[in-house]
Amino acid sequence: MDKNIIKDKEFMMEAIKEAKKSLEEGGLPIGSVLVKNGEIISRGHNKLIQNNSVILHGEMDAIENAGRLNGEEYKQITLYTTLSPCPMCSGAIILYHIKRVVIGENSTLMGAENLLKENDVELRCLNMKEPRELLNQYIKDNPKHWREELEKVGSTTSLK
Repeated sequence: MDKNIIKDKEFMMEAIKEAKKSLEEGGLPIGSVLVKNGEIISRGHNKLIQNNSVILHGEMDAIENAGRLNGEEYKQITLYTTLSPCPMCSGAIILYHIKRVVIGENSTLMGAENLLKENDVELRCLNMKEPRELLNQYIKDNPKHWREELEKVGSTTSLK
């Protein structure tokens, strides 16, 4: 197996830990980590429900938790996220020139991957089972919360 795929899966398991942390807090099971030079420099998870926030998606939380980095540092980062990034998170990825994004799975929820590709962001989707199962279980257990979140973003994010 490709050494990069093994590393990507290891870091994705850390993002999944963040997704589970969000779930334990009563939130959406979406997690993210930022990796620079083979080391995790930041972690984050979805806090929309927990913090009554409109912007703390897993990716945004991880970017915020990294603090203010310089432009060159952002270019060296890989962002790992359990689900496909929405347009807001994709915009932040583009704004900060994060050049690589690894997605746990995108079969349940498709974000703005085309926007990322159009802006020369390298994408890799691992199609992992665990992030999909976490989201599907959340949707099953919390259909009202899930519908409310989808209504907020309208048609910009699509559930498959």
